[in-house]
Amino acid sequence: MSITLTENAAKQIEKQLQQRGTGIGLKLGVKVSGCSGFSYVLDYADKQAEDEVIFQQFGVNVLVKSSDLDKLDGIELDYAREGINESFKFNNPNVKGECGCGESFSV
Repeated sequence: MSITLTENAAKQIEKQLQQRGTGIGLKLGVKVSGCSGFSYVLDYADKQAEDEVIFQQFGVNVLVKSSDLDKLDGIELDYAREGINESFKFNNPNVKGECGCGESFSV
């Protein structure tokens, strides 16, 4: 199982945790949503739950629930600026389809 970060994503996570003042990393997950089935969920992690696995890269922790690993295995989390917009980008090799608006995906 692998979850990878680009250096840009790691820097952004570190910056957000510093601004927040607490936290051990970023939680990455999925939820049932949208017209294609799933959407990504990002949140701060203050502690590791029993059912979470930690992936570390560039000194940053990403926590993922064991039950989400089948949908996220191999994903690369990036952070990019496009024009005036900045956001996390999900490069997920498991995605079989996406809805037209890009808000949800299927595996």
